[in-house]
Amino acid sequence: MEETKRYIQSFLSQKKIDISLDKTALFEVFASNEKNVNAVKIIQENQKMIMQNWILKNRIDDILTQPVSIPNGTVNKKYLAKIDFNTLGWNDIISFEIKGLENTGLEFNENDELVGVPEISGDLKIKLLFRVEGEPEDSVLNEKIITLIVNPDPKSLWKNLESDKNDPFSKPDNEAVAAKFLDKNIVIASKRGRSHANVGSFREDDFAFKNFTETGWSVLAVSDGAGSAKLSRKGSNLACNSVIQYFEENLKTENLKEFDQVLVDHHNKVSEETSKKISHFVYQNLSKAAHFAHQKIEEFAVKNETDLKNLHATLIFALVKKYDFGYAVLTFGIGDCPIGLLNKDLTEIKLMNWLDVGDFGGGTRFITMPEIFQNDKFSTRFGFKLVDDFSYLMLMTDGIYDPKFVVEANLEKIEKWNNFLEDLKGKNEDGIKVDFNPENPEIAHQLSTWMDFWSPGNHDDRTLAIIY
Repeated sequence: MEETKRYIQSFLSQKKIDISLDKTALFEVFASNEKNVNAVKIIQENQKMIMQNWILKNRIDDILTQPVSIPNGTVNKKYLAKIDFNTLGWNDIISFEIKGLENTGLEFNENDELVGVPEISGDLKIKLLFRVEGEPEDSVLNEKIITLIVNPDPKSLWKNLESDKNDPFSKPDNEAVAAKFLDKNIVIASKRGRSHANVGSFREDDFAFKNFTETGWSVLAVSDGAGSAKLSRKGSNLACNSVIQYFEENLKTENLKEFDQVLVDHHNKVSEETSKKISHFVYQNLSKAAHFAHQKIEEFAVKNETDLKNLHATLIFALVKKYDFGYAVLTFGIGDCPIGLLNKDLTEIKLMNWLDVGDFGGGTRFITMPEIFQNDKFSTRFGFKLVDDFSYLMLMTDGIYDPKFVVEANLEKIEKWNNFLEDLKGKNEDGIKVDFNPENPEIAHQLSTWMDFWSPGNHDDRTLAIIY
């Protein structure tokens, strides 16, 4: 009764009607009238309903207009993003559905996560159909659009045009091989870079290796043709194969007996005398092999009436032999391609050559440059290591070195090489794995596939040779 009186009195006051003292008794009767009491009750209920409806509609509008930001995705790249209802303040959403993910490669899981591998690029309009607390169970679900931007796969933006197979100096765009190397194994993959594939030009990298069963030595050579040299694909090919040819013709048993004995003596007791003899042998034999490669490229240039600079190519190679007491590893390098020797328990790395980069190298040098043989640094281009055993001996071009090691200083850090090995063994964003089991028949294919890794700005040819 009192609540009805207050309500009517307030209502009349809003209409500028006041109850005078002489009308008090009349107002008491009016306010207690059953018809008026029921009318006030109906009005109050309607007001309450209007208020609840407004609060509900306002809450729904808040959710509909609330910005929701989720990370961008990339086609063919694993995606995961959580739409956290608690963080967004959506605790009052009592039921919902996610629509619009059909044929996208994505799904919404029970942990409120968008997961999957996007298959299409563009602005994906994800529909959140929801009902908040207070809405009838049979009401139409509200619809909120959440936009997920999916970028194209960067790889798909590059063309893969075949090189001219009819060119007189053509070679396969990609090569991969696995074989025995001494008592170990070797796997090599050489892949044309995206920058070359995009315009249908040639792979400029090359490699060659051979086991010399008569002498027990094996040799591996890798070369990177200069991008600015129009016949560098041939230069790198000649550089590698000339090294093999030189040792085929000059690595004879009778010439190696003395060196074999020197190594035995050196292993038993390191001395200045044995060290000098080893340095002399390494320099004499490997320098002649390097010079032979230079001569062969020069002869080709003369025969084909082209400038030697058109055949510019780097060259690294390793000559390795297994003895009863360990392995002798002899190396030569010119250019910016590293040779890394990792010890058996992966605790040490020996960089077997210095790179022609930065202030020390003064810029990339090539086996085609005659002046390198007269340079006072030429004798420092040779490396020698006698080890009981090793886990990996790797030769690579800068197409691998640049994206995976970035700077030359990292090549002498064992942790960087261990990271590189983990990458090879599958710890990468694509999950591509190279299985170094000696019985693995797919290792060459696996290494070639691994070489498709994406690295912004690094689209050069890639060659990696691994003795393991």
